[in-house]
Amino acid sequence: MRLGVIADIHGNLPALEAVLADLATQRVDHVVDLGDRVSGPLWPRETLDRLVELGIPGVRGNHDRLAGSTSREGLGLSDSHAFDALDAPRRQSLADLPFRLTVLPGIEAFHATPDHDERYLLDEIREARLVRANPGRIAARLGATEARIILCGHSHRAELIQLLGGPLVLNPGSVGCPAYDDPSGQPHVSEAGTPHARYAILELGDSLSVPKVEFRALAYDWEKAAQRAEANGRAEWAFALRHGLMPAAKA
Repeated sequence: MRLGVIADIHGNLPALEAVLADLATQRVDHVVDLGDRVSGPLWPRETLDRLVELGIPGVRGNHDRLAGSTSREGLGLSDSHAFDALDAPRRQSLADLPFRLTVLPGIEAFHATPDHDERYLLDEIREARLVRANPGRIAARLGATEARIILCGHSHRAELIQLLGGPLVLNPGSVGCPAYDDPSGQPHVSEAGTPHARYAILELGDSLSVPKVEFRALAYDWEKAAQRAEANGRAEWAFALRHGLMPAAKA
């Protein structure tokens, strides 16, 4: 069985369409989305409608929760853009997404960590950027689990780690947002380093075999996405979409 794993689309419809077209050539049996479907200055409504049209199951990310609020009060720029682009039923559909999901027997999915949608599972902040955390810290954050495979997103960084005596943990990377700057708490950036749309394919054998994981990085019309971000007043998004880096990293 082959499972397509997507995450952190952030309203980037051209990137999503590139991933869907690639998935159609990869003989996948199922696709699961790990959250943050719409937040950003791009195409939130069209992206959500495409996912609903295809019936792709998924979990609720922190930005799905925010864009799915009943009021735009207190929302940041990206969540406000998504909120305004969606009608009440669409916002409610985001709010109604499950926090956790059993994708298949032994495979559990959530957006960030098992008990919080805004904390990192596989990452920590060093020198103001995200890097992989110590395996022991990852295991402590994960806690006890009977799952054989854990799927998570949130950091936008493609990662794969086999915990000693524990599950295989996979983050497929971000479909539509290759870099971001988080000024809250301990300020940091996450940078994929290229503008490609990213996802992963998990190939499952029998219950005793080690699954095969393939990371995919796809070219798409990121200039179209960058121009959309610029038209909506988000130059930093446009830079990230073109380069997979944040503007401060240019020097």
